[in-house]
Amino acid sequence: MKKQEIEFRDPVVQKLVNKFVSRSDVGFEKYGVTLRDDKSNLDTWLNHTMEELMDMLLYMQKTREVIKEDMEDYIWNLKVTDDETL
Repeated sequence: MKKQEIEFRDPVVQKLVNKFVSRSDVGFEKYGVTLRDDKSNLDTWLNHTMEELMDMLLYMQKTREVIKEDMEDYIWNLKVTDDETL
């Protein structure tokens, strides 16, 4: 395994790079091969991509629902607080 030292000026970038490395480690543990050395065919890669995009859309939908619920709760709590102070 190649080790590389990187100086990050932006902690946001550093966190994302660390997540990529961690994700790569999980994939290697699960499949025993790096992406570079994976010899899957094009259709397999396209299928993986489609599955990941479908997952992303599911996560986005769930996120929208959570935000909506949180906002409704927040607004409800504001109304209750405002009514109590009147």
